[in-house]
Amino acid sequence: MLNRVAVLSDIHGVLPALEAVLAEPDVRAAERIVLTGDIAAGPQPTEVLDLLMSLGDRVGWVAGNADRELLEHRRNAPTSAPTPDPLTPWAADRLRPDHLDLLASLPRTLTLPVRGLGTVLFCHATPRDDEEVVLVDSRLDRWQEVFTGLDDDIRTVVCGHTHMPFVRLAHGRLVVNPGSVGMPYGRPGAHWALLGPGTDLRHTPYDLEAAVRRLTRISTYPDAAAWADYYLHARATDADALAAFGPRDGRTNTP
Repeated sequence: MLNRVAVLSDIHGVLPALEAVLAEPDVRAAERIVLTGDIAAGPQPTEVLDLLMSLGDRVGWVAGNADRELLEHRRNAPTSAPTPDPLTPWAADRLRPDHLDLLASLPRTLTLPVRGLGTVLFCHATPRDDEEVVLVDSRLDRWQEVFTGLDDDIRTVVCGHTHMPFVRLAHGRLVVNPGSVGMPYGRPGAHWALLGPGTDLRHTPYDLEAAVRRLTRISTYPDAAAWADYYLHARATDADALAAFGPRDGRTNTP
């Protein structure tokens, strides 16, 4: 049984944000760090993977859709959907063979016992799919749908994908989304969560202007400056994100 688990989701290859979270005392003290996908698809893919790999067995990895797309690009497998983001092929081409082997080995879900929360299932989007969308205000029948097939002993589900943090109950299960470390929507800074014995959504501020300058200077991605300015400053609001994600949640009206 684990006492403390730090959950980092949607790092998206942003090294300064990851470094800021890893420097947090509660992350340093956590028994495990769980990554809930979309780890490397960003302007510093190799640097982020190398740092996380250096932490060894303390890290639990879960694959996200962006991780899958990086691998598919490099291995010429057919993608499940088109990838309009030009950063994906650029980031994929930066990865070394050991990075590709790591991404290929990542599970879709991870289950760990956490004190106070019981058996916790970690996934990227939903337990059954790495691209499904569920939101803080998703209707209960939607949650029932995405929970189909889960063992009854799983009472806590931790997911990412939408880059917006929330905690809610759905059909007796606690659902936790830690938000995004590297590409937050609605509020700048790095978002993550601490589990055990309860749930604590955390926010780590860091020097955004220095991070933008660093990414612009170091990353060879052609649009690194514009990318970093937009995403690190969270110029997409939570309302923007909900409006974009709402139709994928099956609803007819969005906020």
